[in-house]
Amino acid sequence: MSAPIFDNSYARLPDRFYTKLAPKPVAAPALIALNTGLAKDMGLDAAWLQSDAGVAMLAGNKMPDGAEPLAQVYAGHQFGGWSPQLGDGRANVLGEVVGPGGERWDIQLKGSGPTPYSRNGDGRAGLGPVMREYIISEAMHAFDVPTTRALAAVSSGERVQRETGVPGAILTRAARSHIRVGTFQYFAARQDDEAVQILLNHAIARHYPEVAGGDALGFLNAVIDAQADLVARWMGLGFIHGVMNTDNTHVGGLTIDYGPCAFMDAYHPATVFSSIDHAGRYAYQGQPEVLVWNLAQLATSLLPLIDADRDTAVKAAQAALARFGDVYTASWKRVFFAKIGFAVGTDAHVVLVQDLLTRMADNQADFTRVFRAMARGQGAREEFVDPTSFDEWEAKWGGGGAQIMRAANPAIIPRNHRVEEAIAAGMQGDYAPFHRLNQALAQPFEDDPQFADLEAAPSAQQMVRQTFCGT
Repeated sequence: MSAPIFDNSYARLPDRFYTKLAPKPVAAPALIALNTGLAKDMGLDAAWLQSDAGVAMLAGNKMPDGAEPLAQVYAGHQFGGWSPQLGDGRANVLGEVVGPGGERWDIQLKGSGPTPYSRNGDGRAGLGPVMREYIISEAMHAFDVPTTRALAAVSSGERVQRETGVPGAILTRAARSHIRVGTFQYFAARQDDEAVQILLNHAIARHYPEVAGGDALGFLNAVIDAQADLVARWMGLGFIHGVMNTDNTHVGGLTIDYGPCAFMDAYHPATVFSSIDHAGRYAYQGQPEVLVWNLAQLATSLLPLIDADRDTAVKAAQAALARFGDVYTASWKRVFFAKIGFAVGTDAHVVLVQDLLTRMADNQADFTRVFRAMARGQGAREEFVDPTSFDEWEAKWGGGGAQIMRAANPAIIPRNHRVEEAIAAGMQGDYAPFHRLNQALAQPFEDDPQFADLEAAPSAQQMVRQTFCGT
């Protein structure tokens, strides 16, 4: 058995990018789950990770040689309001490992104790948010959506105080980096152009090696492309991030920070789940528009590096941002054309999709179940309050490729009520529902009779209408 071999490129950046500090040990760590498939992809020894020394690392109790734990600093717009300093308030990046294929991974602990960026918080995580992020981030990976990953979940043997005392836990998150739009904003707001340039070079090397070193405009265009494709994929799954702040917008085009996120049951474009999103800023239908706003903040941060002449830089950034609509629309078409069974389509297919979505909203039809039933060739009309509404649409549609639809429309998603059931059981020390849900979601496009119950929409009593931030 062998410990990870670290090569910590972020820790080699200037010390104003982070604060180096060790995680705060916990009382009695116990392994809840280890993602052995991801461990293999990262070149990690799963047997070592399950050993006493491995669990000690995953809990933050003892660091192996080569780890350089640090908390990253960043800023951000939260619900449109500027916060000049945020940062990892309950997380430590332990270091980086390089996988067998040359991929570089951050290993980060969430819930590892207070940092200088905790803003009077305790730096800990409750068991519920850790289980939620593990389930949903791994499901997103199985859906082929770019995302941070869950390597492990560990119970801490301690209780953390939220509305009440709850069991504590730590998530080990793996990601190609943890660089956010807010990371660039932090240094740009301080007019630290040198730091922005260093960060730019680092982010290009980590995520877009095809972009020339130091090419700020090339980098901006690459981020726009990646994020437009990402959000189109979210839309195709009925996924609502819930807290699309600039500090939760990853420059590598990854889904990051699964707080009040949720998947829709019945389709409606104005759906909001987050308990703190009172104005519906991050509603399902608003996600592409919010993303443009977030990307504009990245562009603003990069202006001094795009061109020494500000007017020239602004025009170049505006031209880049103006591309977003076409890039997003192309991705949206690819996603939704596949959902109705077409590899390519026309404007008529766009109208067809929009007509179906309108009918679904009017008929309280379940987003996931309708599209999967279409792939199966039966059962879609029963999802509509007025089944003849689907019949009318189906006559216009005429059918699509079943194989295309099966690959585009999952049978199982992490439905809110199932996630909450798994969390409730976990709170009582029963992790069987958690493991079963993860097992089902590992192959979400398969029809597996043993998991058929997980396809069901919630009853009125089971329905979850609000989700909450993990802090």
